[in-house]
Amino acid sequence: MAVISYLFIVVVGTFGRTSRVRQGVRALDHFVNATLFDGYALESISSHAWREKDKKWAKIVISITDKFQKGHCQRANKREQPIIDLMLKKGLNKQTVGK
Repeated sequence: MAVISYLFIVVVGTFGRTSRVRQGVRALDHFVNATLFDGYALESISSHAWREKDKKWAKIVISITDKFQKGHCQRANKREQPIIDLMLKKGLNKQTVGK
């Protein structure tokens, strides 16, 4: 699924609008975070890495993103943490289907 999504992003990025590509990349980021990194679906890998900054995988992500943009993960978490807090407060992370 992620590979197909990436191919769609490449096609849209080549022939379509940049704003659509950004949304696609953001959606893919959240998908990978939720599936591979066991994070929240409303959170990016960067924000999740900052939240879990003491774990080995998070240190690697932070180190890589810092090479491109210093403090990227911290800024991502500052932007996304209020959304995560609200989601947890409202219980939106709980299973609702198949209970």
